Amino acid sequence: MERGLGSWGLGELVPKLHKGWYHLVAALLTAREGRRQPELEGFSFRALGLEMATVKQEELPLVLLRRPPNFHFPFKDRLQTHFRLLDPLDSDPPESTHSFFSRHAASVHVLLCVDPTPVTRGLLSLLPFLQLIVGSSTGVDHIDLQECRRRSISVTNAGKAFSPDVADLAVGLLIDVLRRVSAGCQYVRAGLWAQNGEFPLGFKLGGKRVGIVGLGSIGAEIAKRLEPFGCSISYNSRRKKPSVPFPWFKNVYDLAVNNDVLIVCCTLTEESRHIISKDVMTALGTEGVIINVGRGALIDEKELVQLLVRGELRGAGLDVFENEPDVPQELFSLKNVVLSPHCAVATPECFDALEELITANLHAFFSSKPLQSVVELE
Repeated sequence: MERGLGSWGLGELVPKLHKGWYHLVAALLTAREGRRQPELEGFSFRALGLEMATVKQEELPLVLLRRPPNFHFPFKDRLQTHFRLLDPLDSDPPESTHSFFSRHAASVHVLLCVDPTPVTRGLLSLLPFLQLIVGSSTGVDHIDLQECRRRSISVTNAGKAFSPDVADLAVGLLIDVLRRVSAGCQYVRAGLWAQNGEFPLGFKLGGKRVGIVGLGSIGAEIAKRLEPFGCSISYNSRRKKPSVPFPWFKNVYDLAVNNDVLIVCCTLTEESRHIISKDVMTALGTEGVIINVGRGALIDEKELVQLLVRGELRGAGLDVFENEPDVPQELFSLKNVVLSPHCAVATPECFDALEELITANLHAFFSSKPLQSVVELE
């Protein structure tokens, strides 16, 4: 049976108290006995509960937060039940990021980076004891990975949480381009079916040779979805993966020569910027299709536009662009191009999985357990 505060004697209660509460509870107990305590005027047990919660919050593992201004962080409140979040944007009075980071530098071991907010070498220099950066996006081009590698700072991303939904959209874009789903929809809506008759033929997905650029967690999910269609899968990555049965091509040019479709889903780095060059796209040929669900700058966008305008590629499905949200206007009139507003991860299930992954990685770090979705820094 639970006992209220008033049923405890002072000698029983004191050993159960957090350090520093002795005098307050002593005052409460004497007040219970009828002796007036001026310092307790207006005091309530609710206030006591709130104060105890505050003390508990200060004892939680500390996580520094990096986010853009006015960014909605949907599960911040839930994270705060497990971790003490230090957010420079919540500082009162307002304080610069540099000043805030410097003031907490000695106690910060984990940085939670929400949205692709830049984490530069200069910013990292303010956090000499940092051991982990937990990212909330699949791409990590906003983080100075070279500096993280030099300092042995682990980095995690959202790959595991986002992979299934991104893979779904990649395959959806490919089907849309080949079967002309969006173009057919526009044809019907514009009244052209009744006016002009049958819509032009599309192309079969089954049997297509599909080259995946970047066989990480997203690439693996794409391959898993395309195999049942009867597609022939091959891939390019920095290293051959011994456990993967698909053919590996050391460079993207050879991958393009041997495939009908390129699906781009690798990480954007200085080395991978414009990895899909004019030469690669030309090697893919006039029957080739390009799908990009990685980052816009993985493709030389100007060359892609020119090849599509000249009819030197069969089509493209693009969820990402070099200068978002600006999209080359030449693409708007091309019926063999499907455009998407960088929304591959935009599902409620995706963000639920992200919350679960971030929470799991933070718990893992503070309990010295293995991290999930770790970014390769080598």
